[in-house]
Amino acid sequence: MSKPVMETNLADLKLLQRGKVRDMYDLGDGQLLMVATDRLSAFDVVMPDPIPDKGKVLTQISLFWFEVMRPIVSNHLITGDVDQYPDKCRPYADILKGRSMLVKKTEPLAIECVVRGYVSGSGWKSYRESGTVCGIKLPDGLVESDRLPEPIFTPSTKAELGAHDENIDFDRAAEIVGRPLAEKVREISLAIYNKGAELAAEKGIIIADTKFEFGLDGDDIILIDEVLTPDSSRFWPRETYAPGGAQKSYDKQYVRDYLLSINYDKTPPGPKIPADVIDATRAKYLEALRQLAGNAYAV
Repeated sequence: MSKPVMETNLADLKLLQRGKVRDMYDLGDGQLLMVATDRLSAFDVVMPDPIPDKGKVLTQISLFWFEVMRPIVSNHLITGDVDQYPDKCRPYADILKGRSMLVKKTEPLAIECVVRGYVSGSGWKSYRESGTVCGIKLPDGLVESDRLPEPIFTPSTKAELGAHDENIDFDRAAEIVGRPLAEKVREISLAIYNKGAELAAEKGIIIADTKFEFGLDGDDIILIDEVLTPDSSRFWPRETYAPGGAQKSYDKQYVRDYLLSINYDKTPPGPKIPADVIDATRAKYLEALRQLAGNAYAV
């Protein structure tokens, strides 16, 4: 187990932004350094205790999927090899190794591209209320966690840090980014999800839903940020899948369950997380990486 990284302070580099999990540095020359810390957010609140190795798991899973999805869409990755980073990054090699990526700077699209293959989370809530998700009519009689007849594209807005994304219909997404671009990212998102879900299923993991981010590199649409990780997706063990309720998962389920058990009010600051909950959460992230990518991307 490596020493947890709650926050990076790379003094000689220009900090561009600090998100819920990632610290982003602008290296100039159209290059960014993305560093995945071990921070964990639940209910949109960053908890005070890190999950050791979580940032490495997220980075390695994204590196795996970026390579798998290359025939479908280009991505922003330049390299994940610290030895190939610019010289000014070298003093921080020990911190960056395994948890960072050197990427192209792009113009991010102002929507989140969400794909759902199963009805769960906010999609289940919407379905119970209206029989629809983001304006898409779903079959009657679905139960929580049911598989959908086919995956659906259900975009959302991008909220500021600490706020909640808002689910929107396709027409609203088209208003935000333009219809041709919205149609293209819908097509790409569904293709990535279908390929990822098929591969994951062979390895015992159901990808119930996920979100992608895209950016413009000139006129080209490229995949950015992370892809098909336990933070951006719902991963369920195939062997225990049983529609009709919530499912076991490979992500921060243990933390959410703990917070609910103490009646946490979902407002900052988050409470201290017990060691056994941290250990169990770390184990689930590592398990997801091992099952998906094998030893080639181990942390």
